[in-house]
Amino acid sequence: MPIRINDDDLLLIIDVQNDFCPGGALAVADGDAVVPVINHLAEQFAHIVLTQDWHPSGHSSFASSHPGAAAFEGIAMPYGQQTLWPDHCVQGTPGAAFHPRLQTERAEMIIRKGFRTEIDSYSAFYENDRRTPTGLSGYLRERSLRRIFLAGLATDFCVYYSAVDARRLGFDAVLVEAGCRAIDLAGSLSAAWVGMEAAGVQRVNDLAKA
Repeated sequence: MPIRINDDDLLLIIDVQNDFCPGGALAVADGDAVVPVINHLAEQFAHIVLTQDWHPSGHSSFASSHPGAAAFEGIAMPYGQQTLWPDHCVQGTPGAAFHPRLQTERAEMIIRKGFRTEIDSYSAFYENDRRTPTGLSGYLRERSLRRIFLAGLATDFCVYYSAVDARRLGFDAVLVEAGCRAIDLAGSLSAAWVGMEAAGVQRVNDLAKA
């Protein structure tokens, strides 16, 4: 039975930016395929929020900031284990911009993540220390928005962390799989599915076939 979209539902569009799409600095395979799916989804929602990776140059999560380190290695940071990434989504660069075909005009808010040099941020709700809030939770509560539908990039990192945090904060969370693509780094996608199921995240292929 299809899911009915209500006035207190939100579509949370995660990091559909040029650097995560084919040709970008941290391209997710088939990443641009989410754009038409998300544009169609957005037509059904009264409330839309976007997230945007927004790193300063020399961010601590970049492999280039750690001499001798390689991209996709893990490193211990003061807040825990951190994957090192190629330089990506640097503030003000074309790679940080939203995909040009993503329809953003109706978004009510843009949450920028990872703008603190010393800490990365996957979740739309918290920095990677799991304590520093972005303010999204307070915004949703002030607006009386209770159920969050998630789509974007990448399933196993920023979408996953956002979905689990939504549940941890007491929101209902629905991941629309057709609107997501994954990096799948060393089994990260399987781990993300397990983690989301354990957290109570509902998983649907698309809203027409829920």
